[in-house]
Amino acid sequence: MTIDSDRLVLGVTTTAFFLVYGVGLVFVAVRGLWKAARWSRGPTVFTQLIQLLVAYSLWSGGTKAVAIGLAVLAVVILVCVFQKASTEALTGGDSNDHPVL
Repeated sequence: MTIDSDRLVLGVTTTAFFLVYGVGLVFVAVRGLWKAARWSRGPTVFTQLIQLLVAYSLWSGGTKAVAIGLAVLAVVILVCVFQKASTEALTGGDSNDHPVL
């Protein structure tokens, strides 16, 4: 078995990217959502939308169970983030004052 150097570099850089992305998500969860910081809602929604796209890409073949799990989890998190109580907590008060929500 031989490992092509191009594939090795791609694997290492992809791993590094996802490790940095994972650390960022932990920061958003621990620092932002736990303390109900307004800025944490955007990265949370963005991540769940990416997760829905990943689930869509895994739909074909033998990965349907993984795709369903990812999609269900993403939808549940999006519903939780967009609930009225979450919206009020993350916008700092009454959601009627917010122009979009």
